[in-house]
Amino acid sequence: MSKSSLHTQTPLIKSEPLSQKFRGSVWLKMESAQPSGSFKLRGIGNACATHAHRGVKQFVCSSGGNAGMAVAYCGRILSIPVSVIVPETTSARVIDMIRREGAEVTVHGCSWQESHEHAIRSIGPDCAYIHPFDDPLLWSGYATMIDEVLQQGLEPDVVVISVGGGGLLCGVAEGLRRNGMDGVPIVAVETIGAQSLAASLDHGTHVTLDGISSIATSLGARRVADAAYTVATAGAVHSVVVSDYEAVEACLDFQTDHGVVVEPACGASLSVVYNHIEILAKYGNILVIVCGGTGVTLSQLKSWHDELPLKQGTTVRSARTVR
Repeated sequence: MSKSSLHTQTPLIKSEPLSQKFRGSVWLKMESAQPSGSFKLRGIGNACATHAHRGVKQFVCSSGGNAGMAVAYCGRILSIPVSVIVPETTSARVIDMIRREGAEVTVHGCSWQESHEHAIRSIGPDCAYIHPFDDPLLWSGYATMIDEVLQQGLEPDVVVISVGGGGLLCGVAEGLRRNGMDGVPIVAVETIGAQSLAASLDHGTHVTLDGISSIATSLGARRVADAAYTVATAGAVHSVVVSDYEAVEACLDFQTDHGVVVEPACGASLSVVYNHIEILAKYGNILVIVCGGTGVTLSQLKSWHDELPLKQGTTVRSARTVR
């Protein structure tokens, strides 16, 4: 593994259980197989390698989970100290996993925004702040997913992704653009209580949520990156919002069908395929980015499934498409 490529190539598989719901085929880009457990390693690996080449001596990151794991992993591989600032909502399991990668973990604030502000204040000389989603270096790294999918022999007709801060949205859009596939639509999925992109599209202006109430904490950015809002309002992007229950149910279905545990943030995008939403019905090759996630166990998913009300907010299937 070279320092310029800290991520690994991930499998692209056809899902027979999901394909049976459509006239076409559902393909899964298994980013859950990255060494850090999520797609974050592609972008964060690119950022960390770039900063390391520039002589940075320490990485600082604010994250409630996947980004922190990715930075910690990169720091260990590159032999660069890492400090991760996490909000109070971060589980003890996730904190322990980040520490096992050798990173120093500080708990600060009740939300990611507060952790982010604390992290910015803590940056010293020869130190690089690794933003969890708002950085062109990250987007360029995420774009390699599309490069790989094409190399693996698939030309998708539509791409389904989950949206938190919007880094993945920016990266997928960049990957499609640089491969001459600007016209391929993106289905951008959020959960109720973390729908900062959908709220912005509804209001016709870039807005910030008052707070995050979804259990899909990895999607918990109160405001998407400016570039993500621009992508959503300038290209073929469908915005879809699902309930926490639907996201968790999709995680459990996915574990049954494919033997892989992912967190609700990933379950959000899977849920639109499991629920066969209408906007996907016309496409032949549906690509779903299985973004992964390290912050959950199967028992936790089952517990949420039992506790969440069945009708905890019905799916908002208003596909807001801006062309």
